[in-house]
Amino acid sequence: MLQIQISGAGQTLKVITGLTERLDDLSPALKEIGEDMVESTKRRFATATAPDGTPWKPNSPVTMARYASAVFKSPSHYKKDGTLRAASAQKLAGKKPLTGETRALQTTINYQVDGSAVRIGSPMIYAGVQQYGAKTGEFGMGAFKTRKGTFPIPWGDIPARPFLGFSDTDQAAILDTMLAYLKPG
Repeated sequence: MLQIQISGAGQTLKVITGLTERLDDLSPALKEIGEDMVESTKRRFATATAPDGTPWKPNSPVTMARYASAVFKSPSHYKKDGTLRAASAQKLAGKKPLTGETRALQTTINYQVDGSAVRIGSPMIYAGVQQYGAKTGEFGMGAFKTRKGTFPIPWGDIPARPFLGFSDTDQAAILDTMLAYLKPG
């Protein structure tokens, strides 16, 4: 709670003037909130959890197989029977949802101050699908370039894995930042 002690009319006017000036330009506080929220959002990728603390749905077996074939190209990752060596299998088992080879989604989280608001997001074209999920064929059908036929886009259901939003800790930090900014002196 913001508490201000004022003694006398001159100090009252000074406090009100300062508060009005800070309310007219919230950009310093909004920038601080934006920076904090970007870091908080990036940390969610390490824990694979939504802002409310619920774990993200795990990757599907198809996603894991595609990831393995993209990452483990060298024969040194495989045993003679074609299965992954222990170190490679352990690396695959530790793969978290929304964390691909390039880590592009988590490394492109950014913020923009827009008037009296802060926008947090990613410019990656697939960010919305990862945040909200999508059903098979929700975006129509695609055509093969090298053979006849079509396929649904996306080709399988993608569960929502919310990475944007405010946790209880985030909300408390935002309130603390705003109160500190508005406090006189």
